[in-house]
Amino acid sequence: MDEKTRDTRLKKAILITFVLAAANTYAGVTHIDVDRLDTAAVHKSVEARGLEISSLAYYSNNLDPDPKVRADANEHLRKVILAAEALEVGIVGTFIGRDQGRSVTDNLLEVERVWPNLVRFAGQHGVTIVIENCPMIFSADEWPGGKNLAYSPAIWRRLFEIVDADNFGLNLDPSHLVWQFIDYERAVREFGPRIHHVHAKDMEIDRDGLFEHGAMAAGVGWQIPRLPGLGEIRWDRFIAALYAVGYDGAISIEHEDRVFEGDVDLVKRGFLLARDVLKPYVV
Repeated sequence: MDEKTRDTRLKKAILITFVLAAANTYAGVTHIDVDRLDTAAVHKSVEARGLEISSLAYYSNNLDPDPKVRADANEHLRKVILAAEALEVGIVGTFIGRDQGRSVTDNLLEVERVWPNLVRFAGQHGVTIVIENCPMIFSADEWPGGKNLAYSPAIWRRLFEIVDADNFGLNLDPSHLVWQFIDYERAVREFGPRIHHVHAKDMEIDRDGLFEHGAMAAGVGWQIPRLPGLGEIRWDRFIAALYAVGYDGAISIEHEDRVFEGDVDLVKRGFLLARDVLKPYVV
């Protein structure tokens, strides 16, 4: 394979388009208006750059305790699913969601009420739903439980029992496993068939912050998102595990590294750094 072809394939492997998300620093970005979807314009834009869309994504709280907020989130997710069908993308990423003030057991009961119908709807439109494993607990307003239930292997097993469908799986981000002290290679080995999309984000643990706040802080004050290669993840081992289970989907760089923020050139530099870290393993 010549270098130009390899670079093009790599670029395709690392693109993700966020459609709409809950308002915060990184997720509150709209790239595609699903209420006024222009499929030709979207295809023209990405194809002109030699890219393809790996997934559409809508990261909101699909189990919000406020009935109206939950209903709005569920309805918008359906619109994103229809947009994915129209764009022939095939994968939609989102959060399970959570009522952060209730237990895991109580939230799983809400999963039973909400999620089978959403996944069934997606299946009817040829779309696979992938759930990211971010706990969504970064600040005081997300305390104590976070806003996304799907953060650990034990919970993933229950989710897949409740929603036993081929078009329901994981958008695996190893960085969220690092600060929970969960073995990301083992997670790949066990849940390989359920992994349909992958985020490439690294994680640095601030040992001084961990000393000050302890593990009971659930990462607040000591988890630092970094670009691939600048944290604690062994990307060679993680990607080797993906190859071992037969994963052949996208590896999407997720840029949340504050060191590479502030201007466009710095952001681009961060993406190039991450690309070059992953490049030896993605062919």
